[in-house]
Amino acid sequence: MNNIRESEIQKFKETLICSLKLLGITLTDTQCEIIDCGCPHKTDILPDNKMGIYSFFYKGKCLKIGKAGTKSKARYNSQHYNPDSSKSNLAKSIITDTTFPVKNLDNNNVGDWIKQNTQRINILIDNNSGKFLLNYIESFMQLYYKPKYEGS
Repeated sequence: MNNIRESEIQKFKETLICSLKLLGITLTDTQCEIIDCGCPHKTDILPDNKMGIYSFFYKGKCLKIGKAGTKSKARYNSQHYNPDSSKSNLAKSIITDTTFPVKNLDNNNVGDWIKQNTQRINILIDNNSGKFLLNYIESFMQLYYKPKYEGS
């Protein structure tokens, strides 16, 4: 299925940590945890006292990267699997993309397809790390992986 390998995830983490050090910021493994949920994956719950950056990969290519703070757990937990759940989400992007290689997807099956066919990688950081760090990590990850679907 061409998943992002553990070594590639580790290289990303090292690059992120180096960029933060240039800004005078040090993160420990307990303050910033990268979780490879694999493919297929189950929906994940944003833990209490955490903020998250989530990403979806299909055949090694990044489809979507986003973030969720303490007040947007639904964004992290479930919205990207249901095209009717929000203005912009992965499910909606996939079924409205006429160039997407899988053609038989619709509102009823796209969520299950995402769970079965995409690799989800999450980054969890402590709430007390602040929204600027959350924004930075999301933007850094977007620059690094160049996701296909970003914005509305």
